[in-house]
Amino acid sequence: MIDWKFYGRREQLADLERMLDRQRWFFAKVTGRRRIGKTTLIQQAMQELGSKQPVFYVQIPDSEPAGVLSAIKDALETFQVLPDRHPRPHDLLQLAKLLETMAEAGYILILDEFQYFNRKGYEEFCSYLQAAVDRLAAKADQVRGGLVVLGSIHTEMVALLEDRTAPLYNRVTDTIHLTHLDIGSILSLIRDHAELSPERLLFLWNLFEGVPKFYRDCFEQDVLAADRKTLLRRIFFESSSPLRSEAENWFLRELRGRYDVVLKFVARNPGRKHNELVQAIRETSGSPDTQIGGYLKVLIERFGLIERKLPVFAKPEAKRSRYYMSDNFLRSWLAALANPVSAIAFRPLAELIDEADQRLVDVEGAALEKLVGQLYEERSRKGLGDFPITHRVQGFWDKADTEIDLVAVNEMTETIRFGSCKRSPKKLLSDVNNLKQHVERFLQTMPQYQGWTRQYVGIAPTLDIEQRAMLTSHDIIPQDLNDLTLGLN
Repeated sequence: MIDWKFYGRREQLADLERMLDRQRWFFAKVTGRRRIGKTTLIQQAMQELGSKQPVFYVQIPDSEPAGVLSAIKDALETFQVLPDRHPRPHDLLQLAKLLETMAEAGYILILDEFQYFNRKGYEEFCSYLQAAVDRLAAKADQVRGGLVVLGSIHTEMVALLEDRTAPLYNRVTDTIHLTHLDIGSILSLIRDHAELSPERLLFLWNLFEGVPKFYRDCFEQDVLAADRKTLLRRIFFESSSPLRSEAENWFLRELRGRYDVVLKFVARNPGRKHNELVQAIRETSGSPDTQIGGYLKVLIERFGLIERKLPVFAKPEAKRSRYYMSDNFLRSWLAALANPVSAIAFRPLAELIDEADQRLVDVEGAALEKLVGQLYEERSRKGLGDFPITHRVQGFWDKADTEIDLVAVNEMTETIRFGSCKRSPKKLLSDVNNLKQHVERFLQTMPQYQGWTRQYVGIAPTLDIEQRAMLTSHDIIPQDLNDLTLGLN
C-alpha cells in the first residue's frame, strides 16, 4: 500500500521556502477555506527546507480573551516552551510581548484561525501586536523568527490586515491564498490509491472537489478504492464516520444557524432567481416580511459559499441574477446527504445509503459541467489538448430556449467551441440536434461570432466506439473524461 504523500501546491511551497530561507523577520498571511491544507502546507515547507528553527503553533478559539489566553498557555506546554524564558501571558498585552520575544528567539509562530481577532474585544490586542510587529520589522535582519497567520474567513482577514484603518495594515510581508487542488493533483492522488476511472473521478470530485483533507479521510478509512455505497457508508453514515458532522462543524457553527434555510434552498434548487428565493424563504419561515438580501450578501462576500451569476454577456450591474452553491462538498451535503444522515436512528441504513447515492447522481450532472469547464482551463494553461482558450463565456442563459453547457473561445484563431455535457451518454446522443439549434440562437444575438470557425463537442464521463461514431457523424467532436484528463499529471 502506498503511503499518503503531499499533493500539489508546488508554487506555494516554493514561495514559503523562499520566505523561510531569507533568515530574517517575516509576517506571512495564508488564507483559504477550511480543510484546504493551510497548516499542512506550512509543515511541508519547513520539512522540505529542513528548518531547525523552533516552531510554535496554536489554533485561536472563537471565544473571549480568557479562552484565547488559555489556548496559548496549553500550546506553550505542548511545544515545551520554557516558562522561565517565555513567561505565560495573563492579558492581551503580555500575549503580544510573548509573541515578540519568541520571534526574537528564532521561533516560527503560527496562529491559526487568526480571523477571530477581528471579533469585538480584541481591538487593543491588534494595536499591541502592531507595535510588536513594527519593532521586529525595524530590526528585521537581526530577527530569525517570523509570524504566520492562517485564516479561513477571507473578509475578516482583509479587515484585520488590509483595511487602511486597521492597526496591522500594510505589515504583511508575504501573502499566500490557497484554493482547491488542481485536477492534475487529484488525478495523481486517485491513481496512487485506487483504480482511476471517469466514474470515480466524477463521484469523488463532486463530493470533495479539491479539498485534500477529505481525500485523506477516505484514504485513512481505506475506502478511496471502494465502491460508491461503501465509501458513503464509511465516510458519512457510521457513528465513527469522519465527515458525518463536518458540515455543521465548519460552516453551521460559523454561521450560527442564521443562514441554513437560504443555503439549503440554493443547494437543492440551483439557478433560482432572487424573487424565487425570497418567496421560498418566506413560505418556509411563515413570515411574509422575511428579507434575505443581507443574508445573501454575507454568504457571497464573507463566506464565499454562494455564487451570484449574471446572464451571459450581461453587464456587472445587471439586476437579473441567479444563485448557486460554490462549494461542492456543501452542495452535496445539503442536497443529497444531510437528510438521509439525519434519519439514521429511524430508517434502515441500506435504504438511506441508496437514497443518498441516488440524490448524488442527480447532483453530478451539474458537477460534470463544472468539472469539464475546469478541465478545459487547466489543459489550456498547461498547453495540453487541441483547444487553447483565451476566455470562456460564463453565466446563465437568459432566454428559456437557449442552453449551452460549454462555450470556449480562442480569439487568436477566431474559433469558438460549443459543448453539451451529459452524465448519461444516451442523453448526450439525443441532444445532438438541440445543441446546434441552441448555438444558432446564440449566434443570432452575438453577431460578432458569426464569421468565426465553429466547433461542436459532446462530453460524457465515458463514451464507447459506437457513441463516438454517432457523434462524429453529426460533426460533433466526442470527448469523455479519459480524453480530458490525458496528460494532466
